[in-house]
Amino acid sequence: MTDSTKTIAVVGATGAQGGGLARAILDDPKGGFRVRAITRHADSDKARALAAAGAEVVAADLDDEASLERALKGAYGAFFVTNFWEHFSPDKELAQARNLAQAAKAAGVKHIVWSTLEDTRKKVPLSDDRMPTLMEKYKVPHFDAKGESDALFEGLPTTWLATSFYWDNLIYFGMNPKPGADGVLEFVLPMDDAKMPGIAAEDIGRSAYGLFQAGDAFIGKHVAIAGEHLNGKEMASALSDALGREVRHAAVSPAQFRGFGFPGADDLGNMFQYKRDFEADFRGPRDVEATRKLNPRLQSFRQWLAANASRIPTE
Repeated sequence: MTDSTKTIAVVGATGAQGGGLARAILDDPKGGFRVRAITRHADSDKARALAAAGAEVVAADLDDEASLERALKGAYGAFFVTNFWEHFSPDKELAQARNLAQAAKAAGVKHIVWSTLEDTRKKVPLSDDRMPTLMEKYKVPHFDAKGESDALFEGLPTTWLATSFYWDNLIYFGMNPKPGADGVLEFVLPMDDAKMPGIAAEDIGRSAYGLFQAGDAFIGKHVAIAGEHLNGKEMASALSDALGREVRHAAVSPAQFRGFGFPGADDLGNMFQYKRDFEADFRGPRDVEATRKLNPRLQSFRQWLAANASRIPTE
């Protein structure tokens, strides 16, 4: 490290997206950046592992603006992400985004990368009954809160980074293929034949690193990323090959998916319907080759499966 090395403060450095960015920086010791891992639990195993790998670990809480300002002090750049699924509260997510934006402004951060998603209400107003309104003021809460938060970063040196469905959900989020009534594995994707942009969570972090490496080139710009665009049948085919057993696409409607009843099923059902009904608008900005320019190590779904299929539950 030299005096010219710039510090990137990474919120969620022990999680999926932030972890990918932290590792990308640590893997490139001559890249001109150092990692400051921001986490609530600085003594966790993951935080200790980052410290052992060379990261500076700093404790801060997204609900505490003052702690964030202290953690961001002296950082050139900052990667911000919020985790709706930790609390299922879009209002809390909005408040956390506001804390991040205000702390970054107070700390004088020179480049913010804000991990975001679309506000679906711009295309499906609350009065539109094509999909149910949730929590009285959202259509897809975990999208809408991030999209609404975009305005909080206006006037700050920000890159708005729109992400895609990450394939790691097949491991951690219950999206794995499950045996059907006849024992054949079924992959459920309620989007008919529409293609869905997807990406490895690790590649979100690596793409964010590409944004920081580009200097000021992406400040003030909206960037959307994906590793590949696939429909349910194509994903099921790739899963069949990777798992060594038949996986079929279970074509259910978004309404059926909403009725599955697990926590967040209605949110996700609406999300898949949005991606299906506005396929061209959603897929258009998420250009795979543009993503590859940011992240030359970008993986396809089959490449990701080659490394991760053994971790996908099948029972």
